[in-house]
This record gives sequence, C-alpha cells and structure tokens, in this order.
Amino acid sequence: MSDTNDTRFSLRRIADRRALLRGAAGLSMLPLTGALTACDDDTRLNSDPTPTASASTASAVGTTSFTIAVLPDTQFYSRYATADENRQFQRKYGSEPFAAQTQWIVDNAKAYSIPFVIHLGDVVDQVRKPAQWAVADAAMKRLETARIPYSILAGNHDVLSDLDYRVPADQQAGTDTQRTLSAEPYLTWFPTTRAQNQSTFRERDRTGFHEYHIFEMYGVKFMVLSLSWRISDAGILWARDVIRRNPTLPVILANHQLLNIDKDGKSPLETDYGLMLWNNLIRDNDQIFMTLNGHHHGAALLTKTNDFGNPVHEMVVDYQMAYQGGNALMRLYEIDFSANKIDVMSFSPWVVQKPKATLNQFDRAVLDDANNRFTIAMDFKKRFARFLPGFAYTEMTAGTPILPRVRTALLSGYTEPAAPAEVLPRDADDYPKIAETAAHWRVASGIVDGRIVQVGETLPDVTGRNPMTRVPLSGPAMVEDVVWSTDRHRLSSAPGSVRFRNTDKVTARSSAFATATNAPINAATFGAGYTVEAFIKIDANWTVTNHRWGNILTRNGNRGKLPGFAGGDKEAPPILFAISSLREIQWEVVPASNTAYPQANWSGEVMVDTWYHIAIVNDPVANETVLYVDGAPVLRNSAGQVGIAALAADMPWVLGAAWWDGARKDGYFGNIGEVRVVAKPLTSNQWLTARRS
Repeated sequence: MSDTNDTRFSLRRIADRRALLRGAAGLSMLPLTGALTACDDDTRLNSDPTPTASASTASAVGTTSFTIAVLPDTQFYSRYATADENRQFQRKYGSEPFAAQTQWIVDNAKAYSIPFVIHLGDVVDQVRKPAQWAVADAAMKRLETARIPYSILAGNHDVLSDLDYRVPADQQAGTDTQRTLSAEPYLTWFPTTRAQNQSTFRERDRTGFHEYHIFEMYGVKFMVLSLSWRISDAGILWARDVIRRNPTLPVILANHQLLNIDKDGKSPLETDYGLMLWNNLIRDNDQIFMTLNGHHHGAALLTKTNDFGNPVHEMVVDYQMAYQGGNALMRLYEIDFSANKIDVMSFSPWVVQKPKATLNQFDRAVLDDANNRFTIAMDFKKRFARFLPGFAYTEMTAGTPILPRVRTALLSGYTEPAAPAEVLPRDADDYPKIAETAAHWRVASGIVDGRIVQVGETLPDVTGRNPMTRVPLSGPAMVEDVVWSTDRHRLSSAPGSVRFRNTDKVTARSSAFATATNAPINAATFGAGYTVEAFIKIDANWTVTNHRWGNILTRNGNRGKLPGFAGGDKEAPPILFAISSLREIQWEVVPASNTAYPQANWSGEVMVDTWYHIAIVNDPVANETVLYVDGAPVLRNSAGQVGIAALAADMPWVLGAAWWDGARKDGYFGNIGEVRVVAKPLTSNQWLTARRS
C-alpha cells in the first residue's frame, strides 16, 4: 500500500472465506526430483534422473512448461482474520483467504508444476500487531510443511518506518541500513534461519531484508532476487554482486514497489523508486528479464529496453483494494519453453469455495481483462543468449498447457454470480420512497448547467423539513466556486448535482451548504439505525496536497464536548464523511449509543472523474455498520454501536466541507449529487439506485 494517512491512528488495510481448498488428492509434499529440482548452491544441483535432450533431438514433444505462483499484498488477509478485527473471514465464510491461497498451492503444486512461490510483500497490515504476523506465519507454514520453496520480502507495512523515496537524497533515510534490525518484527517472524530451510535459498544481505533463491526446471536454472522495501545503496551493491556471482542465471526481480498504475486504472506508470532501481540495478544487468511488484493497487505491464537492446518486462499486481481486500486473488506465470512465451493468469482459489449464499457479483474466480490475463512472447534462447549462450532445456515427451487446465478445474461446478440488471431512472421521481427519510437533499428541476449558486440560495430537501442554503463566503472563497451541474450518476434520478470548484486546502478556500439552526434533523440521533446515501464524483484535478480529507457531509460541533468522549481529534465534528489522502471513502462517526470513541469505515481507493454511489447502513439487529461503494460492501467496517451523536439541536448539518473547532475546514472538490439520510437500515432494493415500485 502506498501512503500513510494524516489522522488514521493505527488504521491501515485487509480480506475474506469458507472451508480450505482440497485440490489434488492427498498431495502433502512436493518431490524435488525429476523435472522439479531445486539448487543446492550456485553451481551444484540436485541430481535429475531424467535424461537430458535438446530441442533438436527429442521426438513426440509435448508442451514443456511450468508455473510460478505469485502472492500479491496479503496485508488485509492477515489483519481481518484476527480476533482484533472480529475474525471477519472465518465468521462470514468459514475460512480465510491467505490460508486458502497457500493451501491451493500445496494441493496443486505437482499437478500444475509449481516449483516456486513469490510473495511480493506487505505480509501484514499493521507491523506492530503480533496477531497479524501469526496469521501470515500459519499460512506460509503450509508451504514449508509441503516443502514448496518460496521467497518473501518486507513491504512498507512490514517495517517500522515506511518513508517513501522521491529523490536520490532520500537514500539517506528510511532504507534498510537506517533500521534497528533487532526491533523489526519482519526479521523476527521471517528470519534468515527460517529462509535457510528453503531448499532453494542461497543468501540474504547483511541486514536480513533481501534474499535470493535459485531453482531449476527442465535443466534451466533461474534466480529469484527478492528486495524488501527501500533497499539502500549497500543493498543494491549486494544485489549486483549476487548477479555477478551467478553470471549465467536468468533473474526474476521481486520487489514491493517498482511500477505503478496511471489514473485510468490500466496504463503503467513509472515511479521515482522504480526509475532509481532501473538506473542502478536493472538496465545494465541483462540477466534481469522480468520484474514483479505489488504496493500499487491494480495490475499493469510495462516493457522497457535495457542497455543491451533486450526487453525487460515489469509487472505490478496488487488486489488489496478490490472486494474483500483482494478476495484471495493471486497469479500464475506459466513459463513455456516449447512455445517461447510466458502466460499470465489471475484467479482466486478462495472464491470457488465460499458458501454459495455469500456470493455476489463482486466474487470473480478468474480475471479475464487484458491487464490480468495476457501473454508475453519470449524467445528464451535469443533473450538469454548474451549470458547463457548454451541455453537448452529437457523437453517433455507429453504435456499440455497448464493455465487452461487450471481454469477448467477451478470453474468446474462453479457459476460466477451475475450482476443485477441495472435499470436506469425513467424520470426524476423514479426511486423508492421511504417513510423514515429524515432528509433528502437534491437539486431542483430546471437547473441551468454551470450557473453560479448564490450565497443563501437553497438546496432543497424532498421532505421539506431540512433545506440547506449556501453559507456566507469566508477567507479566499468566491461566489463562483459553486455551480449547479446537470452531471449525475447514471442511476440517480435527480436532475443533477452541485459542483464544488476551486477548493484548495492550502489556502483554506472552500464553500458549503448548511441546514438552518432550527432544522429538525439537527437533533436526530438515529437510535433505530440509519442509512446515509450519496452520489459523488471527485474532480479530475484532485491532488493530495490541495484536496485530501475533503468532506462530503458532516454535522457541526466539537466531538470532544460529547459526554464521556475519550477519543482523538476532539476539535473534529461527530461525522467525518470524507475523501482521505489516499482517495478512500472515510465514514467516521461518534455513535449515539456510546460517545466515548468514534467508529470508522473505510473503502479502498476510488478513482477521480468517476461517479460513485456510496451507502452507509447502520443496523442494530445485525450489530454492525457497513459501507458500500457501488453496491459492494467494503471490508473495513465497524460493529457494536448504533446511531450518530449530536451536540445540540442548533448545530446544523453541512454539505461540502467539515468543521474544526468552530471553523470551516476541508472543503470537498468535485460533484455531490443527491444525498439522503434515513432513520433506519435499508436494503439495496430500497436505495436511490433502485426504482420505485
């Protein structure tokens, strides 16, 4: 994961599922014989009784390929399997995603020729929580018990200081050499002595954070070089020396951060840190033909040309911000010598074993989009010619491509849930009416797109009881900063939205709407639960510096003045419905049932210039508050409390900005469509995205 929040105390990130996979019958150990062999050292291999043959001498040749399993960021799987987080996976699904991933590998390593597993870091979410490390420890021990070798590395969530890299001078802070090694939990839970038990393990650097392994398949040796978060200059020298000492090995470089994904969610984007590694390690080491990293949310591929005119395929893969913290999605890389290609497949072994009643349209067992299922053409003999001129492999006399077999077996007897059919609104009144609606703010019919909203102008409430008006200007705010807009979410029946322009956190330029001091909703505490809905679109020009923590909706007052309040940020209001510094949806409220501490729900990262429907449902019967983004329940939810605390009946509700100790703060940047507050929990067929009966 890629950043730290300003006011997130210890919150940091997540996952889900039912009974563990059963895969191949009775497989308890991966034999390191025949085609599956592991290197004992740099020059001596375990004996391979299979006769060697070159491509020119074999007959009746089949597909000669193997697969490498890759585990992207598992941080939420470790976190939300713990008692601290109410064992969300086990409680909801009867199983856990991290264990499901590694058990699937154990059950299928022989059938699908998996000689090696690569973990891309962020093993846990909160480095100081031993319970999360225990979850990860148990999951990875499944591989160790089955004698399936793996490499592992520390991500930014696995180290005590996770400073990022921006410029070369940053190499003087936050790297492996600036850490107190004896204090680092990663080195306690995954020490060198544990790594040494891997049959493929060769060495770690002097800090213990970086390691390399060598494995062999079909007579070809490969190195996996795994570098933990923020490698130092000394660490890079060690990595270069490792490659120098193994001059004939093709190298797969595993790293936590290297390649990013652009704003469109699909295109590759180079990072400062990745460019540093490219210039200092990758570009002049021809042996590095492929890099893998997590950290940045999504998937992308970038092919660059090194100093020798050869391609280097850089891939980022990280599903932590997908449904259920990644839904146990992982990858297989099928390296096919016979067809001169690398096939890539992203799938979840956990989805297919979830109880059927828990499945919804967000459960995808296989991802088929271009960034998750693709082929890299690679003439191995040509690509490796400079450092391995005698490239040859032991051919299979029979064999078929692996990934199609994985897909067929995975989906056998499983039907992916269909997404509910969307029904677009027929008119401006086409939504379910709820008698318990406390307020429903939406623009009036007949608005003119782009017309400035004047100070004192009304944002109507459908109930007629709680209209909002634009508040007087303050500071650098100008009247043209808010306009009416006909832009709206496709499922909103409202005529349009309110667009907040020119918001700037640095200059405190913001605008807002507020209810009157005598509005009935000001005193409401929602003892029977609530549902809050909002349609939002973050402006395309949103930046962390100028727009982080922009508030969609709040209610005024210092929460520190509530009876018995003992939490943090006492100057903040009882509600924070905001866009975080990581562009996550934050719903943080002080519950009416217990005003001592706030409770928070968090989404994953949301995109700019994209309409979303947000629903927050507080259900006293289910004893939980669940945040939904476009109908998908997020993982980081809260439980045990009811309602929303109010300070006084004359404290207004506010749209488009927050409150901090009596002052307007943290303006929203973008469009806010209709917003509804209902004094009871609603089901999805009662939301504003549904249609009237």
